[in-house]
Amino acid sequence: MGATTLQYTATAGHLTALFPGASRQPEASFFYVAYTLDGQAPSTRPITFFYNGGPGSASVWLHLGSFGPRRIATGAPDLSGPQPFPLVDNAETLLDVTDMVFVDAIGTGYSEAIAPQTNGAFWGVDNDAAVFRDFVMRYLDVNSRNTSPKYLYGESYGGPRSAILASLLESAGVQLAGVVLQSPAMNYLSNCDIRENSTNCYGFLPSYAAAGAWAGLATPSPGPAQLPDYMVQMRSYAKTTYLPAAATFLSTALAPDALLGPLQGFTGLQASLWRARFNMGPTIFRNNLKPGTQYGRYDARVTGPPAASDNDPSSSLITPSFTTRIGEYLVNELRYTTQTGYVMSADSVGVWDFRHGNLPVPDSIPDLGAALAMNPGLKVLVLTGYHDVATPFLTTEDDMARLSSANITVRNYIGGHMTYLTDDSRVRQKADLAAWYRGTR
Repeated sequence: MGATTLQYTATAGHLTALFPGASRQPEASFFYVAYTLDGQAPSTRPITFFYNGGPGSASVWLHLGSFGPRRIATGAPDLSGPQPFPLVDNAETLLDVTDMVFVDAIGTGYSEAIAPQTNGAFWGVDNDAAVFRDFVMRYLDVNSRNTSPKYLYGESYGGPRSAILASLLESAGVQLAGVVLQSPAMNYLSNCDIRENSTNCYGFLPSYAAAGAWAGLATPSPGPAQLPDYMVQMRSYAKTTYLPAAATFLSTALAPDALLGPLQGFTGLQASLWRARFNMGPTIFRNNLKPGTQYGRYDARVTGPPAASDNDPSSSLITPSFTTRIGEYLVNELRYTTQTGYVMSADSVGVWDFRHGNLPVPDSIPDLGAALAMNPGLKVLVLTGYHDVATPFLTTEDDMARLSSANITVRNYIGGHMTYLTDDSRVRQKADLAAWYRGTR
């Protein structure tokens, strides 16, 4: 880590999650990679469980992209370098702060159900969270970590998983010290990328403005140093001016002419498109911001040629490198071998049971609130990127504000969904994480 050398132990393998209750029957075999700092007392050493989202994504993105001992240097947002991108020592690893366990959801990586269970039995909001609870509790027991300060770190769909998982763990008597939410999709009902025709898209507007500024198409086009202050202005405009106008459009299909010019100025997207699709969803925005250019969903700073499918260059341009490097890393560095391939993504979204809490899709804010009520000392850190048009920062901020909790801290960074891929932001994010961990103990 920088000028400091950390001695650690890496453990790659499987751990069997057991059904709770008297039966204690095996339900699923979780694949994980754990990093523990040598020479530390496990009983007092913090431990953090990391996982990505999807749902149906392996946790390779956090594992080899964020704060593990090794990371893939993508150069984001400039992804034009030779591929596969190099795997390098990570100067910003969190290993000096916490032990880390990167765990893959059932059906991803090498994690799978144990017969007679099937992978599909865990492909739903509630069953997924419950089996993660069982894994965490089994890991703590097997590794004598029940007295360690315990943390969760979930990205994207890993956000609602974390909220529900935190509530389940607290209910089971496992007290958490903190929860980190990276670009979370906490409330599907408030995200117009999921429900464009019925959900107000105001939360996306500041992110569109950040994208337009980066592309040099907006007026003004502030640089990175000025962007946080500019986003303060855009938050206000989105809430006070655009939100009520978009609400009217949803009920009348009438776009207010007076706002079309300012919206083109803020975002760079033509006024004619704002007139036609005033409640502007991110797919229309990304596909039309500049003719002949496809803008990224996870990171709108990344561009590529238009594509009929897989039209997110911020994903398609990095996936091959992560696929290659995780295979090499497990075999060559961790000496883990198997006869099967590492599953980057399970084909589960189409069959996922999104129902939760008597709703057709999850709103996990009440679950996080329940965890905070059970554990008044629980701290929550939310990390978002200004250029993320999948889970935009303003939508996340407003979702979290429903809890009115002083235990919740929000930090925003230059970058997209995976802010840690941007070098400057990863440095800042590591510093913020380290300070937050210190404040939770």
